[in-house]
Amino acid sequence: MVVGLFVGVWVARYLGPEQFGMLSYAQSLVLLFSTVATLGLDSIVVRELVRHPNKQNILLMTTFFLRLVAAILVISTLFIIVTFISNDSLTNILVFIIASATIFQSFNVIDLFFQSKVLSKYTVFANIIGLLASSVIKVVLILLNAPLIAFAWAILFDSLLLAAGYFYFYLLNNSDFYIKSIRFCFATAKSLLKDSWPLILAGLASIINMRVDQVMLGNISTYDVVGNYSAAVRIAEIWLLLPVIIGQSIFPSIISAHNKSKTLYKQRVLRTIKYMSFFAVPFALLISLGANSIINMLYGDSYNNAGLYLALYIWTGVPYVILFALSQVIIVENLTKWNLFITIIVVILNISLNLIFIPSYGGLGAICTTLVAAYISQIVTFVIIYKKSNFFTQK
Repeated sequence: MVVGLFVGVWVARYLGPEQFGMLSYAQSLVLLFSTVATLGLDSIVVRELVRHPNKQNILLMTTFFLRLVAAILVISTLFIIVTFISNDSLTNILVFIIASATIFQSFNVIDLFFQSKVLSKYTVFANIIGLLASSVIKVVLILLNAPLIAFAWAILFDSLLLAAGYFYFYLLNNSDFYIKSIRFCFATAKSLLKDSWPLILAGLASIINMRVDQVMLGNISTYDVVGNYSAAVRIAEIWLLLPVIIGQSIFPSIISAHNKSKTLYKQRVLRTIKYMSFFAVPFALLISLGANSIINMLYGDSYNNAGLYLALYIWTGVPYVILFALSQVIIVENLTKWNLFITIIVVILNISLNLIFIPSYGGLGAICTTLVAAYISQIVTFVIIYKKSNFFTQK
């Protein structure tokens, strides 16, 4: 994370706010669509791998092929969509190069296998190796004064490296793997998609909430504003990896506790919320107070608006970090349809407020909208769990 942050900052300083904004816009636009390619299967597949370890090969291979087909459809859809957006040719080329990485992201299904076995260290190994190699490549590109398009190719190469790393460590832990074990099961695919379709839409809605601001800024405002905004967001979102990392490790144990003891299940979820609360608020306050100094030290004077953006944006993660365990309760207790309802409402709110405030207030309007959407999302999630499950009343 530290290496990735500083290399990313170096890239941002090298490109400058306008070109960095263009690259960030292309990444955000791709991300809006590539999220669909995951098919919302992550938590579902982990759950099934924990419950049915004897079906490991069928679950993994079926999920892989589902995601591969979805990735191809996403790239095809993007090809059509960009023809209706008033982007310049360079921006469209960046979009297509970055979108191609979606193909290699199909191999991320191996990460789900490691999560189910609580072997996340291999995921870490693959990510560290890929990140270090990627960082070296980006540094070389900077030293060679490479053009903007070269950094888009580097993003594509990142996905290829990570896919290769995942596959290597999977083979290392599955010496009995052979080609004949690769097969697609229609019954398994149907069962997985039946459970995950609300999560597909919820995941799309969630990523819209996270990235639609940058896409709308790129279309309504300027790439310079997007560059300042993205610089702040890149720093603020690093700490959001914490609940993801912790969640990957504890999710199997929460499923197991739910099956064994309702009391133990409740204790584990509430303990996670308690400890994350002790961390989230002080950390956000510290970053908020030092935002201008952090931006000036890392990005320099050319990103003169990013300090204010960071001071505000860091607070969007507080409810997410504190209450992320509740999203796991939704999965365990099959409340995914309600999760879809929540995220769709928040998407409508987010886009509506962005249309109102971005034309007048630019990046500041986008951040205020994101703040409102983040807190409403988590409050409604809490209310849904309180009303629709017996989590808070069970003994």
